[in-house]
Amino acid sequence: MTDFADKIHRSGRRMTPQRQSVLQAVNRLGHATPDAVHAEVAKELEGISLSTVYRNLEVLEQLGLVRHAHISDRAPTYHSVSGHEHFHLICRRCGRVDSVDPEVIAPVVTALEGEHGFVPDIGHLTVFGHCISCAEADS
Repeated sequence: MTDFADKIHRSGRRMTPQRQSVLQAVNRLGHATPDAVHAEVAKELEGISLSTVYRNLEVLEQLGLVRHAHISDRAPTYHSVSGHEHFHLICRRCGRVDSVDPEVIAPVVTALEGEHGFVPDIGHLTVFGHCISCAEADS
């Protein structure tokens, strides 16, 4: 957490109790919506508002300490950058979320860079479809 605090201080901001609690909640929860982060933080900081959680998530993302992906059609889902870089596979039927290493999509990234001059943000990528269990159940 001290590396995160140093990065926040170098940006000219303070590591407030609210900011620290939001960052810790994201780290504990893995993938979490702002509502889930709020519920987690509210256990420690009585009276913290959802708007405070949103503002802190935004600042933490600007500083590169958390990232978000659109795992559903609802609110974004935040995750820590302290883990490995990954993208998401989402089953539309059962809602299963799998984190996948970027090496899996490396040929596509190479093609996008070479053929289109485009560098994708892999950590923001979400692929929707059906997990094998649901695909087999549909057959």
